[in-house]
Amino acid sequence: MKYTTIRWSGIAAAAALLSTGMATADHGWKNLFNGKDFDGWTQKGGKAKYSIEDGVIVGHSVIKTPNSFMCTEKNYGDFILEYEFKVDPRLNSGVQVRSQCFDKPHQYEWNGKKITVKPGRVHGYQIEIDPDVKRGRLWSTGIFDEGRRKWLFPGQLGGSGEAFSKQGSECFKANDWNHVRVEAIGSSIRTWLNGTPRASIQDDMTPSGFIGLQVHSIHSKDIEGTTVAWRNLRIKEIVPGTGDNSLNAEEIAQGWKLLWDGKTTDGWRGAKIDTFPKTGWKIDSGVLTVLESGGGESVSGGDIVTRQRYARFDLKLDFKITPGANSGVKYFCQPNLDPVTGGGAKAKKGSAIGLESQILDDVKHPDAKKGTNGNRTVASLYDLITADTSKKPSPIGEWNSMRVVTDGTHVEHWLNGQKVVEYDRSTPAFSAIVAKSKYRNIPGFGSWADGHILLQDHGNTVHFRNVKLNVPPAPMPK
Repeated sequence: MKYTTIRWSGIAAAAALLSTGMATADHGWKNLFNGKDFDGWTQKGGKAKYSIEDGVIVGHSVIKTPNSFMCTEKNYGDFILEYEFKVDPRLNSGVQVRSQCFDKPHQYEWNGKKITVKPGRVHGYQIEIDPDVKRGRLWSTGIFDEGRRKWLFPGQLGGSGEAFSKQGSECFKANDWNHVRVEAIGSSIRTWLNGTPRASIQDDMTPSGFIGLQVHSIHSKDIEGTTVAWRNLRIKEIVPGTGDNSLNAEEIAQGWKLLWDGKTTDGWRGAKIDTFPKTGWKIDSGVLTVLESGGGESVSGGDIVTRQRYARFDLKLDFKITPGANSGVKYFCQPNLDPVTGGGAKAKKGSAIGLESQILDDVKHPDAKKGTNGNRTVASLYDLITADTSKKPSPIGEWNSMRVVTDGTHVEHWLNGQKVVEYDRSTPAFSAIVAKSKYRNIPGFGSWADGHILLQDHGNTVHFRNVKLNVPPAPMPK
């Protein structure tokens, strides 16, 4: 799998500031450090010394030892992290986020190249502490990929080093406490220094990992014992499925819209009728539920589709299934086409035709063992492409986040923040897969220019909420 993602546009600095201001309430915050001891932390890498002084973590540099890291024992995926640091201007340091350390060699692929990380090597995203005033490089809160690709921002994923230093000279406080904010949500990682927006990247090489406080290696006796200190470390985990059918400031700035308002059936209809189904679906307390009807495909209320058709979009929603349940989210849906049976023959009744991100209880529903190599399991491109086996669906009865991104013919499926399917529907390889599927007798299957978005009635109780859509501006003509 390539470690890239579709990106349409950056977020304006003003919108980032607004988002920051709205997310500073105490609700959901947890302290990472108890102020007394290193309970919940462990040291990795080198042998630099860490102490606790008046509720502050202090790292002391030690000559001729590798980079050292005081790391959380817990891993974190999507989160907002805040802390303060103060550093000796002669010492480089940083804070690792979404970082890893393995007992065996570990390999990554990026831009067609393989990157091998040695055993015991801490690696991952580092929020830099870089106070080199004399050298004129003030890259604090830049993003460095420790142990792998080095500088990402400024560097390979954006940012001008000269402009970044100039901004750093204006917001960095030498020999004083500096406040840092890090937002790591999905493939987006952004940083702020003393309230000023700094780095912003899109990268999904490591979706989760520990947080680590770095004391950099040194090779001069003159600076042995120089220190870096941290205090007021706190984190707010962003858990999929905790929203309330509303848009935050960042989503509004990015162009997101509610595809379902959480209250009414506005914008939706039955796949085969002009109105919303009178039975089979229920709206209650901000949750849209397809009701149990014996497991049949579209035999009760039937599928529902958006009234509008879409060509390029970014769709995200939360879903929750019951034991043994089956459903799905279809896109580029063509309700005028006849449904087909599992063997590909025309069916008198059944689900509307479209590309489908599957929703399924992979353990209890028999469909998980049908198809080819698990291509009917949760988040797979149904009956066509199997989702990555490293996927992590939530336990039955808990919310999952689903995302489907399309840009021209390129499509991605995401499950709980992880990209699990990626394909191009214009390629001969895709056509070959279709030719072996239940859709083989449908001319031009999957090549449609646009279509509806569909929530499937497969006769089992499944819940939906936070259904949101981002439609990017039309591409410029070539």
